[in-house]
Amino acid sequence: MRVALVVPGGVDRTGEYRVIPALLALLSRLARAHDVDVFALAQEAQAGEWPLAGAHIHNIGLHHTRIRALRAIMARHSLLPFDLVHAIWSGSCGLVAVAAGALLRIPSLVHVAGGELVALPEIDYGGRLTWRGRVGEQITLRMASAVTAASAPTIAALAALGVSAQRVPLGVDLGVWPPREPVPRDPGKSARLIHVASLNRVKDQTTLLRALAVLTQMGVECHLDIVGEDTLAGEIQALARELGLSDRVAFHGFLPQRLLRPLVEIAHLLVVSSRHETGPLVTLEAAVAGVPTVGTSVGHIAEWAPHAAVAVPVGEAVALAEAIGSLLADEELRLAIAREAQRRAILDDADHTVQRVETIYASLVGSSGRQHGEPQ
Repeated sequence: MRVALVVPGGVDRTGEYRVIPALLALLSRLARAHDVDVFALAQEAQAGEWPLAGAHIHNIGLHHTRIRALRAIMARHSLLPFDLVHAIWSGSCGLVAVAAGALLRIPSLVHVAGGELVALPEIDYGGRLTWRGRVGEQITLRMASAVTAASAPTIAALAALGVSAQRVPLGVDLGVWPPREPVPRDPGKSARLIHVASLNRVKDQTTLLRALAVLTQMGVECHLDIVGEDTLAGEIQALARELGLSDRVAFHGFLPQRLLRPLVEIAHLLVVSSRHETGPLVTLEAAVAGVPTVGTSVGHIAEWAPHAAVAVPVGEAVALAEAIGSLLADEELRLAIAREAQRRAILDDADHTVQRVETIYASLVGSSGRQHGEPQ
């Protein structure tokens, strides 16, 4: 089958930096059986092409990106016809995908993976902040031949908009990130917490650090590793100093998977403080590595609680601190949650993802009445 995949980025030519591991896992598996062209809207500022994970990457670059992406898909289709077009993320990616599908008369699949369905005016975030965004997203989702999302809360949000969607988590590549049995914690040593996310308003590290300050006041001995690119110009580091947490927090910046894994393995809990998530992918990665998640009630955390994660209300630092302290104090429960989380993450691994995606592809192409690779 010939597939045009539209993504915002996450497919850097290094294959290690500025990539989304779950996306690379999907690409490599799809490319084993299909011919995959990836149209990255803005991986790099300038247009370019390169091979990655068995697929052919077409980076569109800045300036008039959506129009140029649409033209690039149509030009490629004129040479080697696509059977369908698939967007990972809605928004601009979804709009390009459904427009290409309509113009080329082939099916389009849209995977909702970000803030397309939310409006958080206090941090100026979300696809539904403006009427243009709301109308554009509604048109995109209505035009799509099929819609998918990673977690039950997002499926429910889509249903509230009258859009039927299928649950397709972007799973972990178990060959690259193998399962590890949850490890008991030595109660005589300081607990290790890890947080993996870019430093930004959506991930809400302000709540994370305030929760750590509460834990300190509670007398809980713990250390927090924060891994992720800083987009706030040192604001979170300054808050750590202001709260007197400098000796309890280490900021590592972005780390590739090979350097992230050792930090995850020494952690006892992953902490998520996000205001919104459709996943997050890191919850699945931590679960595979035997580390349970305590976090805000978003995405997989809301979906898995209480048996495979611990969820608290968004923005509630005291509740987050109390949940962390409570789970650290109950080792039997921590290990039980870790094992159930790992079981679920392994069931939803990258092989499962591609099986679900291929099933949807076959259904869409079959219902369109076209033979694979058949020109228009």
